[in-house]
Amino acid sequence: MSPPPHRWLNPLLAWYFVAIWGTGFIATKIALQHAAPLTFLSMRFAFGIVCLIPFVWLTRPLWPATRIEFAHVVVAGLLMHAIHLGGSHYTQYLGLSAGITAVLLCVQPLITAAIAARWMNEKLGGIQWLGIAAGLAGVTLIVWHKIDVQEATLGSLIAVSIALFGVTAGSLYQRAFCPRVDLRAAALLQFIATFLLLAPLALAFEDNTVRWSWALIGALLYLVIFASLLAVSAWHYLLRHGAAARVTSLIYLTPVFAIAPEFLWFGITPSAISCIGIVITCMGVALVAWRPSRLNNV
Repeated sequence: MSPPPHRWLNPLLAWYFVAIWGTGFIATKIALQHAAPLTFLSMRFAFGIVCLIPFVWLTRPLWPATRIEFAHVVVAGLLMHAIHLGGSHYTQYLGLSAGITAVLLCVQPLITAAIAARWMNEKLGGIQWLGIAAGLAGVTLIVWHKIDVQEATLGSLIAVSIALFGVTAGSLYQRAFCPRVDLRAAALLQFIATFLLLAPLALAFEDNTVRWSWALIGALLYLVIFASLLAVSAWHYLLRHGAAARVTSLIYLTPVFAIAPEFLWFGITPSAISCIGIVITCMGVALVAWRPSRLNNV
């Protein structure tokens, strides 16, 4: 019997998602030097809409069949894009370091695993829980040299908490209520809904000053095409074809992929503790993804 068609595709998409999501922190850091968070996000999703319209027109995807399905797609998009990205962007904009932000957002697999085990009938063994704990410990070591507790203002902690809620709820919501929606149609609907929410907020609460540069344009192209369009689609595809806790455990690897470009762009060298954290993080992800061979052959 031939293997399922997604057997070889899942690992490829998983590594792509991790690499793009990790380096996306650097692109965001660059972009926020040239525009305020909501202003930049409005530009990001406006450009994403422009990119998606001809693609959707040519490929003719299936649109949500009912108003309820349409509403589910919009809610999932607002959670994943508007709330998650808005919170994480403002976290860095308000002064919280990328290291602390990464640690706090990497709590998501713990929350996801607990929710999936309680309400989504996913069974996690002791090995998987050990892997989740090891992954969080590894991420803490990776960014330990960046942590400055005085950076953690009330506003930045509220923003990162909002981001954590958005990415966790959005991932589970889309998996639960939009399991068969066409990702092409969903992406366009979600981008439009996010833009319609964020643009008025940006006009009302920010000065909308944009300091155009090639660095900003490069960050915008990278985050729209490779992150918002391709990586998010890969993320939802993986959620459809794998256990939620196993897929979200990949988030632990994003700081690993942020270290190299951070060194090249900003000259920040990882410490020996961070290198140890990389090893522990990879081990933790391997434990979460591990299943007995007898289960893999079922």
